[in-house]
Amino acid sequence: MKKSVAVLATVVAAGMMLSGCGKKTEAGEFTIEKGVLKVGMEIGYPPMEYYDVDGKTPIGFDVELGKAVAERLGLTAEFIDTAWDGIFAGLETNKYDVVMSAATVTPERLESMDFSVPYVGNGQAIVVRAAADFRPEGPLDLAGKVVAYQAETTSDLFMEKQAIAGLSFTPAEFDKVINAYDELKLGRCDAVVSDALVYANYKDDPAFVSTWTGSADEYFGVAIRKGNDALTERIDAAIAEMFADGTMREIYLSVFGADLTSTVQ
Repeated sequence: MKKSVAVLATVVAAGMMLSGCGKKTEAGEFTIEKGVLKVGMEIGYPPMEYYDVDGKTPIGFDVELGKAVAERLGLTAEFIDTAWDGIFAGLETNKYDVVMSAATVTPERLESMDFSVPYVGNGQAIVVRAAADFRPEGPLDLAGKVVAYQAETTSDLFMEKQAIAGLSFTPAEFDKVINAYDELKLGRCDAVVSDALVYANYKDDPAFVSTWTGSADEYFGVAIRKGNDALTERIDAAIAEMFADGTMREIYLSVFGADLTSTVQ
């Protein structure tokens, strides 16, 4: 994945040449429905994607990214809420055109789907209750503790690797990361392991404190049905334009309160 990031500079140049590419191509040629970019996401993963206070309107980083990409392709974004454990199956069965849902680019996933260039880098974070005395300085300090995280995610994989390396802990797996944080707030676990980008949504909550953050070792990209090269090329160009014209920086700042361009460049 680090090698793929190096492609971004080349894609930026291509993006400048392909500016407005969607408007020069008949809408519907590379999407399921004419004029629409159908986006699959698990809308329960703040601050990447979640519902606003009305419980109906999706907001978050991937939502803003999806709208901006669709606009550059001359399309309208339509967001389809999908359970994480079936999200990639929905892509393969044409339920939507892409997955924008904090999806990590991995060699295994690249065997069955294509990915855009990365749009943000991410590491893992350990989060504990601010009122507790427990202050882990790294994964090894989670020995003997109850650790909550979302199942079937990179946090799950991270903890699995710790277990294989000999770390003994009690796992508390949840379908949604929100539930893991709720468990911690209620004092029913000792720590939460989540994406550092997810913790950005909780950093202002006085109930929580992050005591360790790993370096960016994974990268999020847009997952696209295998073989839809036309859509992949256009999304790569759109992302490149967003980096070049400052749009991506604006979205970083509005959602995370920091410019995360350096995590992928």
